[in-house]
Amino acid sequence: MKRLPIPDDVTGEEIDADVRQELQSLPKGLAEDVSRNLVMVARLIDEDPEGAYAYSKIALRLASRVAAVREAAGFAAYANQKYSEALAEFRAARRMTGNVDLWPVMADCERGLGRPEKALDMAGAPEVHKLDKAGQVEMRLVAAGARRDIGQLDAAIVTLQSPELASNSVQPWTARLRYAYADALLAAGREDEAREWFAKAVESDKDGSTDASDRLAELDGVEFVDALVEDEDEDEVAPGAEAEDEAEAEDESETATDAEADTDPDTEVESEVDDEDDIVEAERTKPVVEADDDDEAPRG
Repeated sequence: MKRLPIPDDVTGEEIDADVRQELQSLPKGLAEDVSRNLVMVARLIDEDPEGAYAYSKIALRLASRVAAVREAAGFAAYANQKYSEALAEFRAARRMTGNVDLWPVMADCERGLGRPEKALDMAGAPEVHKLDKAGQVEMRLVAAGARRDIGQLDAAIVTLQSPELASNSVQPWTARLRYAYADALLAAGREDEAREWFAKAVESDKDGSTDASDRLAELDGVEFVDALVEDEDEDEVAPGAEAEDEAEAEDESETATDAEADTDPDTEVESEVDDEDDIVEAERTKPVVEADDDDEAPRG
């Protein structure tokens, strides 16, 4: 079996205690190998879903009868939008454990497969009542999304209206619930209300799990300009501008050369010497005027 490289700092001890408990049914060396691959799945699933999926497949080949491995493989497939594969893994994990924690994500897989009606059926199933508060909120989000899938926008808005939405306390699901509600309101053309709920989503989104701040800025007409792009634009030379600059440089060079010639001291000295030589030559060749015989000689 082809293995993928795993950093030395990954020991396998990083996984949850419940998962380590499950892996105790495997031989020690195999359990360590599986746990290290599961750690890599958890590390990569947000930033590199394809990489996480590759590690999950290795863990699955090593220990397909461990529920935690099937669950991890399901989430890795889900992150890569392989909804059919994800649903199969989630169902397998649920059969092994008997718990309903995966019910909401299984319903969302049905949405991903183009079966929103099936997701709505699951939202009304008895299993929902066995979910904890976080699971019930997640199921409400999936149900609202399914309503929107089939064009029931108003019903989606009503589905999201709940005590959890109205509560002032901030829980791990609060930002996503407020964001979904704001997005549904905006889709319904209720822009003022949408802005209010996007603002509330920003207040509760401490870890940046949504882009509520960007959506709010967009509604307020704020545009973000990439400074790097501006710098690149300034550095670009317009067509023909470079040739014009070169021509101007040549003209300036010629002008400077003429000016230097006009003010060159050596040139001025040579010019003066030439002028003096011309004068001397002119005096030398000048005709001599002789005195006339009729002129009287000076008297003594």
